[in-house]
Amino acid sequence: MALTLVVVTTDLADRYGSPSAWRRPVTIALAVGLAAVGLTWLGWVAWVHGTPEVRSEIVSFDVTSDHEVTARLDVRLSGDDVTATCRLRALAEDKTAVGELAFTPVDGDNEVVIRTERRATSVEKLGCTTEDQNRPR
Repeated sequence: MALTLVVVTTDLADRYGSPSAWRRPVTIALAVGLAAVGLTWLGWVAWVHGTPEVRSEIVSFDVTSDHEVTARLDVRLSGDDVTATCRLRALAEDKTAVGELAFTPVDGDNEVVIRTERRATSVEKLGCTTEDQNRPR
């Protein structure tokens, strides 16, 4: 007995029907639109977080007595009309907060005195914020 191999070529479009002509361009347009919206949002977020209204850096601190610490903070404001609030915390040797100070800085070098309840060994910058910038910097 001999086996005969029969090959039948079936066009899938004949069998299942062809896709709509409008489907591919609409899918591509939606993908491009979503990508544009996503990239625009990403650019906006990068710009907003990359250009804060206020930046601060602790330069130095000096423990002047058992109840006082002097700290120097460098603050950079983005404009003359920006009003910021900065917070510093004095810590004891056991890392307990022994003093805290919130103040309105000027642009540039700021020297402040933090009153403490006992001897402090370090000063921690909690950061500076503005009305529009809630994340401390």
